[in-house]
Amino acid sequence: MAGDEFLRLRSELLASARGEVLELGIGTGLNLPHYPETVTELHAVDPAQLFPKTIAARNARLLFPVRIQRGTAETLTYADRRFDYVVSTWTLCTIPDPALALQEVGRVLKPEGRFLFLEHGRSDVRKIAAWQDRLNPIQNVIGCGCNLNRQIDRLIIKSGLTITHLDRFSMQGVPRLAGEMYRGTATRHN
Repeated sequence: MAGDEFLRLRSELLASARGEVLELGIGTGLNLPHYPETVTELHAVDPAQLFPKTIAARNARLLFPVRIQRGTAETLTYADRRFDYVVSTWTLCTIPDPALALQEVGRVLKPEGRFLFLEHGRSDVRKIAAWQDRLNPIQNVIGCGCNLNRQIDRLIIKSGLTITHLDRFSMQGVPRLAGEMYRGTATRHN
């Protein structure tokens, strides 16, 4: 079932998070139950305020404070080199300027910090990528700004981050047009 797969992927990605964490695009707080006890504080930024009662309920079970700020990933208000980890799950597809957002990730990460990402994006299979390009304008409208065809790894590298681990796979239970996944870790250039 696709729902179980989303939960499993979130849990696996977030298992290594430690210390002070920033999440880009918290949405309804779907990642909250998957953060480990090694997180000491979670900050989150999101341009929308979606279902605050749902987030509060998910937040209430955590052992660490959660501070949510309304804003965009392209203009983070946090100090340079503040966070041990920055997290993005299914978010880079909708950020209007992902390159600028990823530069901000590099700015707010500590020198030894890690960027954890789990994103869908452009397929390596030419036929699927061609369909992603054809359908992207429609998806962009019906998916509230979601893009099917962003090359997540290239965006991360062009932003000045270094990918230290990358898994590419097709998500089970999701059509390949939207289920071509990029999961990994990146660090800032020191």
